[in-house]
Amino acid sequence: MKIAIIGTGALGSTITKKLATAGYKVKVTDTSPINVMQEKAIKLGAEAASIQEVITDADVVILSIPTIAIPNLPKDLLKELPKETVVIDTTNYYPYRDGVMEELSNGKLESIWVSEQLGRPVVKAFNNLLSYTLEHNGLPDGKENRVAMAISGDDEKAKKIVSKLINDIGFDTVDAGSLSQSWRHQPGTPAYCTELNAAELKQALMDADGIREKVPYLRDLTTEKLIAQKTPPSHEGCFKQHVNSPVKSNQFRELSRIISV
Repeated sequence: MKIAIIGTGALGSTITKKLATAGYKVKVTDTSPINVMQEKAIKLGAEAASIQEVITDADVVILSIPTIAIPNLPKDLLKELPKETVVIDTTNYYPYRDGVMEELSNGKLESIWVSEQLGRPVVKAFNNLLSYTLEHNGLPDGKENRVAMAISGDDEKAKKIVSKLINDIGFDTVDAGSLSQSWRHQPGTPAYCTELNAAELKQALMDADGIREKVPYLRDLTTEKLIAQKTPPSHEGCFKQHVNSPVKSNQFRELSRIISV
């Protein structure tokens, strides 16, 4: 299976390395000069390509760039791909980083907005785990208490393909439902930036029911607290710290993602 990854930040690079190690043929692209991009790709076990070339013959396209950068992609970049090509959206909207984006700030779901921008159906995946978790905490298939990742989407066949990729890099999958349910694993929810097994993650996704209207507030409150930190905590520190507010430790873990993008 051929994988195209747009974006080589902390998350995109980690996904690239994990999939290449699992035996997939991976091409990557970013906004770096071609020589810089080639050096990075070699270290990750992938091939560098231009934005137009990266998606050629791809079976799966993974979008791993800041939300604000999505409208800057070439117009109709993905619209000519075969309909069976799977497009994965890994993005998370942070007003602190992306600025205030009117539609998203007014309540449109992130991945539905991304799908509209791309003109393609997407599967939301790889967005609720820290890059460190993805890189270091995968386990072989069948091991107990594997960390689980949430996915959402409207195409069941596409979700099966995405679930296979996730399994092959060492994680279980919990299907959160249609793309309209992807808010359950966005920033500010109990499922976001966790290291839960499948049963625990299912519960966390359900626990979001009572706080849907508060999710943007929790995301932004956490961001404010993280900005106030003088130094970034370690990965372990992110999981141990609790803050004196409605935001619990799982929301505090967002620090690693904000810093790593």
